[in-house]
Amino acid sequence: MSKKIAFITGITGQDGSYLTELLLEKGYEVHGLIRRSSSFNTGRIDHIYQDPHTPHQKLKLHYGDLTDGVNMTNLIHEIQPTEVYNLGAQSHVQVSFSLPQYTAQVDAVGAVSLLESIRASGAKCRYYQASTSELYGSTPPPQNEKSIFQPRSPYAAAKLMAYWCTVNYRDGYGIHATNGILFNHESPRRGETFVTRKITRAVARIALGSKEKLFLGNLDAIRDWGYAKEYVESMWLMLQQDKPGDYVVATGVGASVKDFAEASFAHVGLNWKDHVELDKRYIRPTEVDALIGDPSKAEKEIGWKAKTQWKALAELMVEADLEKVKSNSN
Repeated sequence: MSKKIAFITGITGQDGSYLTELLLEKGYEVHGLIRRSSSFNTGRIDHIYQDPHTPHQKLKLHYGDLTDGVNMTNLIHEIQPTEVYNLGAQSHVQVSFSLPQYTAQVDAVGAVSLLESIRASGAKCRYYQASTSELYGSTPPPQNEKSIFQPRSPYAAAKLMAYWCTVNYRDGYGIHATNGILFNHESPRRGETFVTRKITRAVARIALGSKEKLFLGNLDAIRDWGYAKEYVESMWLMLQQDKPGDYVVATGVGASVKDFAEASFAHVGLNWKDHVELDKRYIRPTEVDALIGDPSKAEKEIGWKAKTQWKALAELMVEADLEKVKSNSN
């Protein structure tokens, strides 16, 4: 078996950290792109970090930026990866309304920069593009690979460009380029400003004595929530296929924000209505009512199927946040 070398953008994010763990377990040499910061921003991968002075290290980090095409080309040439996973993005939908140009530069132009670096360098690698269920926007569920894209945010619009450029580089240049259209996937490593983690962190603090209120926006929005640790395996499986393609990854089950909040509070014996208040500041200019994926193609072609449904996921995240709040208070 030839040596497997992976290059991951967004390695310090939720998905990047889980994917890194998976690939290291499979014997890969993993390279990750990180942004320069005056403070440490590698918390999610600190437990697997390897000192640069370690002989034969399997995890190597590189400073860079997706929007810097020269930097990307140099890194591809230096690393010579066999697999590239583009997980780097400004991934917060609400924030994209405030930072539309930045979101477009990173999520759309950044993906093109990476694809062009692969093409220009002639690298013999397989490419994974982290697409999103937000592409479907106002298209009624269930959504699959043939559903119409109707993006409803600058984030979704930027990701749509990245999606089609991935297809274009696949068709035009013969690059083994695949889109993983992942529906919402959460975990204890989810960013604290995302609604699921915002809920479970508040539940943990309130259960342990806090008198705070949890402020939420659209309680009726329905999402298909899965477990990120399981979802990264689908990314790897996609790049093991002989032919590239596009795949929806989802549980096939939807729940509202209210459902998620209710289940999270119920797990600690509380009534969500006593602790949740609405705040119009969290309502998006253009809302997406319901995203529920049809993962039948992924199940059939790559052999992937979700194991954790949304309610079990909510309870898993609440338990993790309870432990975190307890440890921080000691």
